[in-house]
Amino acid sequence: MIPNAALEALRAQAPLVHCITNYVAMNIAANVTLAAGASPAMIHAPEEVADFAPIAGALTINIGTLSTQWVDSMKAAAVAANSANVPWVLDPVAHFATPYRAKVAKDLLALQPTILRGNASEIIALAGGAGSGKGADSGDSVNDAQSAAEGLAERHGCVVAVSGPVDFITDGARSASVTGGSDLMPKVTALGCSLTALLGAYAAVAPSLEATVAAFVHFAEAGERAATDATGPGSFSVAFLDTLHTLKPGDLADTRVSWR
Repeated sequence: MIPNAALEALRAQAPLVHCITNYVAMNIAANVTLAAGASPAMIHAPEEVADFAPIAGALTINIGTLSTQWVDSMKAAAVAANSANVPWVLDPVAHFATPYRAKVAKDLLALQPTILRGNASEIIALAGGAGSGKGADSGDSVNDAQSAAEGLAERHGCVVAVSGPVDFITDGARSASVTGGSDLMPKVTALGCSLTALLGAYAAVAPSLEATVAAFVHFAEAGERAATDATGPGSFSVAFLDTLHTLKPGDLADTRVSWR
């Protein structure tokens, strides 16, 4: 499914996306999901996630702000999603920063996410390498993370996406690079976390590899267009949401994607 066909399916189906994300990202993740054409549900109570995840089109889990209660919710939701054949996305934010965070990321990865998304340092470290990230920021290049991404995809049977100036996406057999976006994007808090929510929206309507590529192309297209008239991160953030919303099937350039 090409990006434009996936966007058409997203707009037609308006899938419900169950987002367990961090405090910083909740607002922007929900707004990005809505602007793109899906319906976000920011549910994280352990008493209800196992009942809610199976009725969603997809589940997304972001470990940005952890607590024991939230970790219990993440695991319960992932197990419930797997049992109901609901695709789910894992975003292991800065998992290498502390031993607790690293264990949570490994435990969630063992639950077999459909899509794994991170920056280059996060992906390298999750594969067992020595990344040079600092907090949630990457200190490694996307090129350096490609072999780690392919290895993780093969071992865990998932799609692995590495975010960066040129994104890299692989299922272990096929790979794609996506160009575009703006250098203002990293200056908006939690915009990368919101991409994880968008991945869930596309995973609900398209096969996982094609869904991942489509979400990245949608993000890149909106970022590049929004930056045209933006004067800084604030005006860019508003323009980005507007552009995500106004982009329509036919606007996502296939030339942004290079397959191999």
